[in-house]
Amino acid sequence: QVQLVESGGGLVQAGGSLRLSCAASGSLFSIMGWFRQVSGKQRELIAGIFSDGRTDSVDYADSVKGRFTISRDNAKNTVYLQMNNLQPEDTAVYYCNALGDRNIPFLGWGQGTQVTVSS
Repeated sequence: QVQLVESGGGLVQAGGSLRLSCAASGSLFSIMGWFRQVSGKQRELIAGIFSDGRTDSVDYADSVKGRFTISRDNAKNTVYLQMNNLQPEDTAVYYCNALGDRNIPFLGWGQGTQVTVSS
């Protein structure tokens, strides 16, 4: 099974930026997504990207729309999440996964990468 490794998290001040990476051990799936999980809460899908090999289409949760950008490099088997204007409420562990029907993730979860935003 394809394994996922997230990286790029860290501690930033409010208004700062980070770029997360998700490296897959095999080819990316058509739809990939970024999730985040705040301690004690459910993991939530915040960004998704669909690729047919020629064009990409993206979608975002309202909470990150206009600030986060998801992208992918199929040749490198890597998905990215550019996060700008970070706010304390963005503090969470960030994960990526492949998405199936109804945006249900179907790969095993990686270790995630911690993002902490200070005010």
